[in-house]
Amino acid sequence: MGKNRITIHDVAAKAGVAISSVSRVLSGHRDVSEKMREKVEAAVAQLGYEPDHLAQSLRKGATNTIGFMIRDITNPLFSIVAQSAEHELRKAGYSIILINSHGDLDAEKENFALFKRRRIDGVIASLVSEDSPYVRNTINELGAPVVLLDREVTGLNASAVICDHAQGVREATADLIKNGYKRIAFVSGRKDVFISRNRIKGYEQALSNAKIKIDEDLIRLGKFGEQFAYEQTKDLFSGKKLPNALITGGIGASTGALHALKELKIKPGADIAFVALDEWPMFDLLSSDLSSVYRDPEEMGRQSARLMLDLIAEKAPSQAVVPTIYRPRSSSKALSHA
Repeated sequence: MGKNRITIHDVAAKAGVAISSVSRVLSGHRDVSEKMREKVEAAVAQLGYEPDHLAQSLRKGATNTIGFMIRDITNPLFSIVAQSAEHELRKAGYSIILINSHGDLDAEKENFALFKRRRIDGVIASLVSEDSPYVRNTINELGAPVVLLDREVTGLNASAVICDHAQGVREATADLIKNGYKRIAFVSGRKDVFISRNRIKGYEQALSNAKIKIDEDLIRLGKFGEQFAYEQTKDLFSGKKLPNALITGGIGASTGALHALKELKIKPGADIAFVALDEWPMFDLLSSDLSSVYRDPEEMGRQSARLMLDLIAEKAPSQAVVPTIYRPRSSSKALSHA
């Protein structure tokens, strides 16, 4: 047989049985004698035979793989979500194909096309945008179940894991107001996705409840990531009416804002109040003074896997809501000069 791939025909010849008998043994069929099973398993071991899973999946019409598309693979929150989902899916016999969109719409389109070619059994995705014309058509024509992460797309036959960002941000903003802060700046990602809309909703609700007029100049929505937050934080402190508190939406935004504050020699918790939305690994150890709004990435992963398995089992699309928790620390405490 040389370097040629060992096939099921070779196993059947080695064991001296029919190909159908080998197939029944390998598929775990009950209607196989113990003697037959032993002969086939011995031949498999001697030849080092490995089943062709791609061919099997094409015959079954399933690949036992789930596509997992995230916006930014460097974001530790997404890494934890993916790891948690993979753990749950693996227990059900599925593996995942992890792919990054880099927050780019064209890359996202290519990724969906790749998933379709690979005939994956489902997709868990954090979309770049919710209002792009291609989204509904692409996903509805995918031919596989879809679970969205913190996204809402109308007219889409998909399940979703969403976080109640409004509650956590509302509580954080209300706490800042209670502690004497009124010029509260808000820096986050694009407004055409659920997470930003939900966060800004909580922020504005808290201001409205306290009868504080919303200052649009203090709200900076654009790209998710360090550079945008860095630039906007610098700009916020370049004018005459400076903010005395800052809320940053996401790990990248928090990192960028903290870099800008460091360059400006503005210390969170001393010169300005600061609340980070999302926490990163070892947050408590590295940034124990920073207040935060926390969402549980492991729970997000578990829920996304559960919803995916439900869709594969042909259950109706549904939604799982993960709460957010405001964790006040010293960076949002009342200051005498607030």
